[in-house]
Amino acid sequence: MRDYSKALEFHEKALKIYENALPPNHPGLTQSYNNIARVSYTMGDYSKALAFYKKTLQINQKALLPNHPDLASSYNNTGLAHNNMGDYSKALEFYEKALEIYEKALPSNHLDLAQSHNNIAGVYYKMGDYLKGFEFHEKSLKIREKALPPDHPDLAQSYNNIGEVYNSTGDYSKALEFHEKSLKIREEALSPNHPDLAQSYNNISLVYNNTGDYSKAFEFYEKSLKIREDALPPNHPDLAQSYDSISQVYNNTGDYSKAVEFHEKSLKIREEALPPNHPDLAQSYNTIGQ
Repeated sequence: MRDYSKALEFHEKALKIYENALPPNHPGLTQSYNNIARVSYTMGDYSKALAFYKKTLQINQKALLPNHPDLASSYNNTGLAHNNMGDYSKALEFYEKALEIYEKALPSNHLDLAQSHNNIAGVYYKMGDYLKGFEFHEKSLKIREKALPPDHPDLAQSYNNIGEVYNSTGDYSKALEFHEKSLKIREEALSPNHPDLAQSYNNISLVYNNTGDYSKAFEFYEKSLKIREDALPPNHPDLAQSYDSISQVYNNTGDYSKAVEFHEKSLKIREEALPPNHPDLAQSYNTIGQ
């Protein structure tokens, strides 16, 4: 596992120097704020990430022109943190601010626009508006297929996300088709312990679970879990997702004691890592209560 805590320590040392040398709200502070936010986000500490992304945003709002792409990037990052904390309406608000700037400042085939469409699609998906989610994912994919080589990881992200929508709408053959396209790119382009690879394995296993192929579901869940246990801190919300997913298969195969064991592992992480009103936490309580 990459030593994120060490990286965070050095970014915080850098920030301390900058804070002593520069006046408050100096644009030179934003790099450190962004670095701390990014590492915290990767570690699953979304509340800390949000706090530092907001610091960057406050400076950029004063220092930059209202249509500057870096301001859009700040809105986008703030939206990302809100999204992972389960505050989807706030996430959408910041994503739409970012998109408004990108649409004015960038050419229509720019990859930042594709990412912006992708992020908005993801929020609609989490809010259960699959039609809107699909609409924005297709906008993102259209740009990426024109602008990127066919083996680019950003294309894999689009295929993965469209696969999630198909899975949620019950079109499992289409879901598997898109998840396998995503996985093929990721296996070739990424290191074997990359978290995005774990995401692909997890999502393929979800489809197999939904189609009743539990042995295949277990096979892919275990691949996903192994990467996440090796690559992520032990309290990362993505690990909670893996434990929750595995518990669902145990539940479906009638091994209820194992199902409860993995549900409780998932719940423990979520209670520590997520805000008390996060939908994933509600899902955990609901499942254990059944």
